[in-house]
Amino acid sequence: MKKGVIIALAIALIGAAGALVWYLRLKNERASTGKPYDNTLSPRLELSRFDITDIDEEAINLNMYLLIDNPLPVGFKAHQVDYTVYIANTPIVVDSYKKPIEVRSGDSTVVALPAKLLSKKLNSVLDSLYAKHVDTTTYTLRTTFALDLPILGKETFAVTSSKRAPTYYVPTFKVTDIDFGPLNLKSQDIAARVAITNRNKFPYNIVDTHYSVTINGKQIAEGDQPEPILVKADATTPVVFPVTGKPGKTLSVLPKMLFDKKDTPYEVAFRCKIIDKKGNLAFKNSKVVTTIRGTLDDFKKKK
Repeated sequence: MKKGVIIALAIALIGAAGALVWYLRLKNERASTGKPYDNTLSPRLELSRFDITDIDEEAINLNMYLLIDNPLPVGFKAHQVDYTVYIANTPIVVDSYKKPIEVRSGDSTVVALPAKLLSKKLNSVLDSLYAKHVDTTTYTLRTTFALDLPILGKETFAVTSSKRAPTYYVPTFKVTDIDFGPLNLKSQDIAARVAITNRNKFPYNIVDTHYSVTINGKQIAEGDQPEPILVKADATTPVVFPVTGKPGKTLSVLPKMLFDKKDTPYEVAFRCKIIDKKGNLAFKNSKVVTTIRGTLDDFKKKK
């Protein structure tokens, strides 16, 4: 073996041994005094922001971006992270991230944790906070993971991170009407009237909006709204989305639309991004995908 390789190995072993001595000494000192050592000897975790990816009647799917900072004198690998997310001390997500994570010593990384929030449970918490006029609440992230550490082997860490932040309410979309204009052989003018409810104390824009209208299982129209739409703070904003109809498809469902509204289902699907006017990172370019369903008889009752 070459002399240079031997020297390099010796230096690496000395460094690892020094890291081990530092780790054990500091852990024993803080344990003997009854002080917690998690903040010193375990990774620091912070929930930085989230992206909404899908909203439906039963669940909300999103990605939570978790910052992992490694203060340890050695790098680590984790094969699984178990986590629970609390809003106002109520657990709303219990899940596991089962992809390997590796962070070098003194470095950090960001991991996107997929989460599925049951709408009934989340809305129960948010409705309670809204009724109490709670503008700021506590978000808590509790994680447990086993790290593969050089020399030390496996160490299990439990990290809890909490912070006070504005209470974030997920926007809701409701179709209030679908207007059909004159039908000709070339085009069909259709307008979907939608009410967007924002219970947050701040306004935001929705951009890159794409939508489609489906009647009785057939997509009869679609459209785009590239310009930003201002959604007012703590209010319901009415929006009219014009769509270009497909005459052939419209004619095929016309009898159902005219004479069987009660049993004729509709779907209005939306894709858009939320941008907070003040640059709040929690909603930074959050993607919202939602489908609103009902029957055409709903609109007759309203009229």
